[in-house]
Amino acid sequence: MRNRAKRITVGLSGLLLALGAVSFTAAPGAVAAPGAPDASSVSAVADAWEKSPVYVDPAASDQLSGEQADALAQRIERADKPVFVAVLPDDFPQQDLFRRLRAETGVTGVYAVRLGDGFDAKADRSVLTGNAVGNLVSLVRGEDTAAQLDHFVDQALVQAGGRAPESWSGGPGPGVSVGALIGVGVVVVAGAGGAYAIVRRKKQRHEEAQRESLRKLSVVVDEDITAFGEELDRLDFHPAEPGADDAMRADYERALDAYEKAKAYMAAATRPDDVRGVTQALEDGRFSLALLAARREGRELPERRAPCFFDPRHGPSVEDAAWAPEGGAERSVPVCAADAARLADGRDPMVRTVATEAGERRPYWEAGPAYGPWAGGYFGGGILPGLLVGTMLGGMMMSPAYAADYGPGYGDSGGFEGGDFSGADFDPGDFGGGDFGGGGDFGGGGDFGGGGNF
Repeated sequence: MRNRAKRITVGLSGLLLALGAVSFTAAPGAVAAPGAPDASSVSAVADAWEKSPVYVDPAASDQLSGEQADALAQRIERADKPVFVAVLPDDFPQQDLFRRLRAETGVTGVYAVRLGDGFDAKADRSVLTGNAVGNLVSLVRGEDTAAQLDHFVDQALVQAGGRAPESWSGGPGPGVSVGALIGVGVVVVAGAGGAYAIVRRKKQRHEEAQRESLRKLSVVVDEDITAFGEELDRLDFHPAEPGADDAMRADYERALDAYEKAKAYMAAATRPDDVRGVTQALEDGRFSLALLAARREGRELPERRAPCFFDPRHGPSVEDAAWAPEGGAERSVPVCAADAARLADGRDPMVRTVATEAGERRPYWEAGPAYGPWAGGYFGGGILPGLLVGTMLGGMMMSPAYAADYGPGYGDSGGFEGGDFSGADFDPGDFGGGDFGGGGDFGGGGDFGGGGNF
């Protein structure tokens, strides 16, 4: 991703945008040919990444076939996300590997490396939070190369911010004439009239579907808001009551503010993704109530934890417990004290059920994609993928079409500007103090330290 090439690409892409949308064939995954010069080097990986998001070192070609690499690369390119994947042999130089790959490539993004039998990933904070990267690495640990990279990429594509480098698009190089581009533009403009009518109808259908999803979702959200209002009433706190101090009054004020914000956000919502702000406000409010209750009773203040996975109306969780959805793998989920006791006794937790299109009541993670934003507001900070993996909702949120209909999927990094050419002048302070948790090396044992930011 060299600066001169960048200026050429940006200039031509700007002209294309002015003329209309033009499709070009994307480059396949880059599998280095045996005998390629200096194959086992950071520079070779960075050069290959300039053309494709997936690189397989010739010495590691037995781990991922050319066909598998091509399919993975095409999936990344279609998603238009700055996700880089490399499959390297176990004798590849490991010292400061992620830092050197990031510096040589010069693109803000997510970098995943399968090295021998080990796997790790890192990302720029503006694209994906360190907590989210660590969760994704943990989710795929122990899988074989193809499955591991497939699963990691699927999750990273729905969570990562930013855009892919323009060099992946297969766009025109320096030898393409401006006249040819203008000719293409004339054809595009000629068909614009008919295309506009089609796009307009499609947009109207999409907006109608959004309104219908929000209508169904609003029933559940209104139940949440009502339940929180009832909690405020049951607390029966009065700022002037005997024993009340400034800390208690501040907790109560934050809870009231959260209640009013939730109502205002819901009243202003026009699409399902707007619900995320409502449930974020309710989660904040419930934690404020938990602090207030602890202060009034003279108990130790609770730590800030995610709400109960089974029903966020139960309030902040107190511990993590092992649980598996029907037909799914076991994972740790945050639970309230009552559900923790039920699980310990071998009983079912008190699960939040919602109405489905079929008219039956099902757990919210089995009720449709509209509940993604609802859950995203409650379970931010990158923990949602691990909670929902293997569920109906988790699978839907991994779909490339999800973001267009229901918002940014699992992502919570916000404000991203990934995919830009930042060269080697990135901030080393974002890199978490070393690669793979091992003083700059891979830390041994094939476990590279559980991901994180650079």
